[in-house]
Amino acid sequence: MINSKVETLGPCTIKNPAGYEYYTKEDSIVLFQNYFENVGHMEETLKDPILFEQSGPFEKIFFDPAETTAGIVTCGGLCPGINDVIRAIFMELTYRYQVKKVLGFRYGYEGLVEKFGHKPMELHHDRVINIHREGGSILSSSRGNQDPVEMVDFLVKNEIKILFCIGGDGTLRGAKSIQEEVKKRGLKIAVVGIPKTIDNDINMVHKTFGFSTAFAKAIDAISSAYVESKGAPNGIGLVKLMGRHSGFIAANAALASKQVNFVLIPEQDFDLEGPGGFLEVLKERILRRKSAVIIVAEGAGQKFVETKDKDASGNKKLGDIGTFLKKEITDYFSKQGIPTNLKYIDPSYIIRSVPANAEDSVFCGFLAQNAVHAAMAGKTGMVVGTWNNVFTNIPIDLAVAERKVLRPEKSYLWRAVLSSTGQPNSLKAKS
Repeated sequence: MINSKVETLGPCTIKNPAGYEYYTKEDSIVLFQNYFENVGHMEETLKDPILFEQSGPFEKIFFDPAETTAGIVTCGGLCPGINDVIRAIFMELTYRYQVKKVLGFRYGYEGLVEKFGHKPMELHHDRVINIHREGGSILSSSRGNQDPVEMVDFLVKNEIKILFCIGGDGTLRGAKSIQEEVKKRGLKIAVVGIPKTIDNDINMVHKTFGFSTAFAKAIDAISSAYVESKGAPNGIGLVKLMGRHSGFIAANAALASKQVNFVLIPEQDFDLEGPGGFLEVLKERILRRKSAVIIVAEGAGQKFVETKDKDASGNKKLGDIGTFLKKEITDYFSKQGIPTNLKYIDPSYIIRSVPANAEDSVFCGFLAQNAVHAAMAGKTGMVVGTWNNVFTNIPIDLAVAERKVLRPEKSYLWRAVLSSTGQPNSLKAKS
């Protein structure tokens, strides 16, 4: 049985100063039903329903706003919408809950470790009012694990009662380690996560902010690849998109553009050589239609480009599947005596550094506001997400239990991709 209960710091006894006309009931729940796009391989979800706690403001809160200082930290890679979340957290805390002081910790979890010397940024109206128009994070970011003991020491020194952690899987694991250290010391500090990843790969969360902007922006690169493929005999447009472990950006961008013929994702193995392998199927397409557009997610085909290197957070560095495929395709067609014109486009850092689009910006505001509602009510060790168009509070343990991935064998999304592109169900060589 999966535990979906969110921890609280204690009873809520203070009247909510936000002045809302209605409040969320303490026992409001959202039924999670297992759809394979939104959960990993947690087969338990097929046996028992999961009841999530519904997000929203509560009539009574735990923290006294007059005595509460809140902190915000942004970690990991950049993502559209970070500044929207920072702004919305600040606005909700100060204008509705009347919290007097909000600090931004700079350069990720380094900003919570005194030895790095990153002075906290005190946030105020003039500093945040227009930041949603900018990409990136006004607090900047970093990767890498930090000592939770040192981070909690810094929170205590700065009299932080609430910490908002904006980031992906690694950030949420870091938030969990902070919450565990807080709990071990018996401190009353709430730790609340807001899931940030353009890969959309957080478990039990329907959508993460930045995802909508990312695949919408990717369409510009795909359109360019399509024009290039049509602009010369046997033209091939190859686009590499982000997606270390999950192919959601690649799949959604392909469906939105409707100009893609092949999508290669981390969740589905493929072969290069042999009957039914990718190169042979691509050759058939070129001979028949004289052009092709290919999307490859950065984590696809890693068996061809495997590396032992790791990044600062301990994640395995990916080999460059994009440049590898560019060379392999060019060499293959050259050996076949078929002239081609291949154009390779990698828009990764353009996609993640732009401001949020309108849809994402609105979504960021809802996530931030519900994170504040939960935090002021003393909820901790949790992530705010969304399910069935309802915002939810879920334990960090559940969000990081495994990574959300596409499951091609059971995925309605992948089935739609196959229909849109016309590629075979499998690109494995036939024995």
